[in-house]
Amino acid sequence: MSVEDLKNRIPEYAKDIKLNLSSLAGEETLNSQQLWGTFLSCALAGGHAEVIRAIHAEASAKLSPEALNASKAAASIMAMNNVYYKFTGMMDETYRSLPAKLRMNVIGNPGVEKADFELWSLAVSAINGCQFCVKSHEKKVRAEGFSAEQVQTAVRIAATVSAVSAVLRGEDALSGDQIAKAA
Repeated sequence: MSVEDLKNRIPEYAKDIKLNLSSLAGEETLNSQQLWGTFLSCALAGGHAEVIRAIHAEASAKLSPEALNASKAAASIMAMNNVYYKFTGMMDETYRSLPAKLRMNVIGNPGVEKADFELWSLAVSAINGCQFCVKSHEKKVRAEGFSAEQVQTAVRIAATVSAVSAVLRGEDALSGDQIAKAA
């Protein structure tokens, strides 16, 4: 399975999503590690098995084992952090002033350039809708020298990969694939 296979699965009504996926796969504002790490962490955040497999196959050819692992770690840690920090953002200062008491060691030592990990965390946080995390990671990547255009590219990838996952989940539900796979 490849990104090309994913594009072929996207129905005509979602042609814009297909076109965006094509153009973003060739995006040049990010280096290969940044680009494919963003794609993979966002696929994992989207949670659709076929999208994850296709993007993982493509990313595996372009990323080191360390970068593959770090991209997965970004999706993993943000799945936890985005829930926690969205909650604290909804509440009053009582909760924001309490220590999180959640292990987040991978953020300090992700196994790749810290800025790349922060970019992947930003993209996943955008998918998960955590305003606190988006702002925090955006500030960090900008301080590391990423341009606004590079940040926007990562979020465009997040938006598109999330949409691909949503479209294919819908198509699976309409075709009964999920029911057949569960049986």
